[in-house]
Amino acid sequence: MVPWTLRREYNLSPPISGEAPKSHSLERKQQEPIVLTKWRHSTYVLDISDKPSEKCGVLNVTKITEHGKKVRKNWASTWTVLQGSSLLFAKGQGSGTSWFGGNQSKPEFTVDLRGGSVEWASKEKSSKKHVIELKTRVGTELLIQSEIDSVINDWFRALSETINTHAWESDEAIEEDMPESPGSEKHDKEKDPRDSKKNRVVKNSSMESSEQKKTRVKLKKFLTRRPTLQAVRDKGYIKDQVFGCSLTALCQREGTSVPNFVKMCIEHVENTGLNVDGLYRVSGNLAVIQKLRFAVNHDEKVNLDDSKWEDIHVTTGALKMLFRELPEPLFTYASFNDFVEAIKNSDYKQRVQSIKDLIKQLPKPNQETMKVLFKHLKRVIDHGEVNRMTTQSVAIVFGPTLLRPEIETGNMAVHMVYQNQIVELILLEYENIFGR
Repeated sequence: MVPWTLRREYNLSPPISGEAPKSHSLERKQQEPIVLTKWRHSTYVLDISDKPSEKCGVLNVTKITEHGKKVRKNWASTWTVLQGSSLLFAKGQGSGTSWFGGNQSKPEFTVDLRGGSVEWASKEKSSKKHVIELKTRVGTELLIQSEIDSVINDWFRALSETINTHAWESDEAIEEDMPESPGSEKHDKEKDPRDSKKNRVVKNSSMESSEQKKTRVKLKKFLTRRPTLQAVRDKGYIKDQVFGCSLTALCQREGTSVPNFVKMCIEHVENTGLNVDGLYRVSGNLAVIQKLRFAVNHDEKVNLDDSKWEDIHVTTGALKMLFRELPEPLFTYASFNDFVEAIKNSDYKQRVQSIKDLIKQLPKPNQETMKVLFKHLKRVIDHGEVNRMTTQSVAIVFGPTLLRPEIETGNMAVHMVYQNQIVELILLEYENIFGR
């Protein structure tokens, strides 16, 4: 059966120049139709109301990679709209009644956030302050920046929430990106050549006239009555996944104290990649990382020695993504402020002891996973003369990934300093904290 797709068109309206924006929501003019295409080669229309945009504003944006290939930075002030799982960019806000209507301000490009990731950019990516690094599943990476601290914090929170909200859709999106099997392509070539375009048009018209009304009713019922994600999971149609699962639940399901995928990645890196320059600092191809994530989530037998995962940065990227997507970070939300207060202590010995005591209070899976991970990172640092990864550079990479507050405040830059210092101290005092 040929899949059908949904296409929705939006009329988005920016604030008119010189006027303060009253709201970021869309102006609802009239109901726009949903067009269903490729349903047995026919087209049907369902009328439902548009949804308002979630966020919009002017940001500084540049691409750094496109489809996995590096591109030259070209910062531009861009009108940005977050709509559903899409991020739309235009050079100007335009005028009149629509943000991207008419010929005034059409989107310059659009980013699909499904299966993407967002994090604060390191200084190596940009010397600017308040920079977000956004990666898509197709290998495009963007830097998004604002000089206003509160504005960029709001955008980071909105993008993170959107990616997490649509995380369950990302596997379906990856399946859409995958090429069709050779068998289906061969089948298409073997179709009767006499089935001309004219014949197909006549066939489509007859189908529409006889089945359109019935199909519209059935599809409308399906869209309004489809079960929730939780209901489908409760019935066992959807298995619990690895990425996005809580650490305690994952270890309990696998019967281990450290997730199997974490141990698999660490073993592969230590066997093949300790001498690779920029290990963990260099980003892997996000499209390939997402395919690895998809395979792990669907219980496929993954062999990291396989040629399709040959880039070691894909393995390190997947490991970082696993920790980033934990519902609660490795250093739990409840302990974040305690760790920050401990690192502020002016007495070094007392500082180390406080950090050690706080780690012992974490859940057992968190402690064991932390012990295995930091032991591995120590080995990465031991090869620093070759891979150029120092204790400080490893701490910069893993600080925000393993340790973050539940609610971001205006102290984002200060928190980032403490996050890095905490990870750096644990690396320096590993044997004192965890033992040999």
